[in-house]
Amino acid sequence: MTAAVLARQMLRAQWHQHMYAQFELKDVDAALETMIDNSHVFCVPSGRGATGREGVREFYAKQFLPGIPRDLELLPISEIFADEHVVAEYVMRFTHTLQMDWMLPGVPPTGRRAELLLVAIARFENGRIASEHVYWDAASLLFQLRLVESAAVAAGVKSAAKLLKRAAQNALKAEPLTLLA
Repeated sequence: MTAAVLARQMLRAQWHQHMYAQFELKDVDAALETMIDNSHVFCVPSGRGATGREGVREFYAKQFLPGIPRDLELLPISEIFADEHVVAEYVMRFTHTLQMDWMLPGVPPTGRRAELLLVAIARFENGRIASEHVYWDAASLLFQLRLVESAAVAAGVKSAAKLLKRAAQNALKAEPLTLLA
């Protein structure tokens, strides 16, 4: 096995540990262990995030982790591992039962279901996450939660379902994603 392949496997393991710490354990310290001290997290559509260990700790502890609905599902579509980057594409499903300031700043719970595309781009330094930029289909989310009514912004509402169907068709060709325990 080449050094490049081993390095990518290490990035993959670190990325999956990071996701497990956030979405399964909901543990700030476990998530921070996968990151460098001067990391940053930025949720592009909402403009929320933080820089530095204490800033990221506060963001995770006060906004992100408490703002994850209990029924949130993160379904993997694809992952690309390069020398120092991971690009991961997911379908996210949840019921908007609590305030999610990291995603929808200032929007009270609507009680509505949402299914949307989410992409995370992580940059690594010395095998740990240095930055994480997260993008999602904000227009589709706002439409599904009935926060906007324009059909023009709802064009991507079915995109998540289409990608899940395509991923299922390609499942025999792809290696399944498992989060590390």
